[in-house]
Amino acid sequence: MIRSSDRRGRRGGKAARSRRIGPPAAIAALLWPAALIPALGIAQPPDPAARSPVAGEAAPAGVSNPGRAWQNWTLNCQGCHRPDGTGSASTAPPLADTVARYLAVPGGREYLGRVPGVASSPLGNAELAEVLNWVFWRFDRQHLPADFAPYTAEEIGRLRLQPLRLEASQMHTALLEQAYEAAASRKIAEPARP
Repeated sequence: MIRSSDRRGRRGGKAARSRRIGPPAAIAALLWPAALIPALGIAQPPDPAARSPVAGEAAPAGVSNPGRAWQNWTLNCQGCHRPDGTGSASTAPPLADTVARYLAVPGGREYLGRVPGVASSPLGNAELAEVLNWVFWRFDRQHLPADFAPYTAEEIGRLRLQPLRLEASQMHTALLEQAYEAAASRKIAEPARP
């Protein structure tokens, strides 16, 4: 007969101890080979492009440590937005090929700093600004405006004081629609290239 304490992992050998690892280590152990899991149980990204710029390319604007930004994304954002930034209708909007488009419309930049996942994030303002700047580079750099100014800790701190609640979904739809309309009008207005 198995004692209830054995079932809960309080007694026993190596198998019982292995069940006591913390959530980040457990998740990392399931996703990546053990060689990538440091002693603290926090994995480094398996894809070097996810944490550092392409060889010869400058670091993303507003990102002093791409590895830290990736790690914060992994632990705080990708659970809802998915590792590839595609999101889902039941969790969070997609970021891939979309997120930088908000910067092209009035109110879009503010919206990104006020959405519930950003405003209520456990990250500090500086780390959160770095993650947002990294997200643009990682998932939608082709739509970043040429005059893009990276988020700062002060800006994020100010925006987080006015978090969006129920109106976030409606704002998301309206801003994205404006962004796509603006992009379509620019394509029509541009002269044909020789």
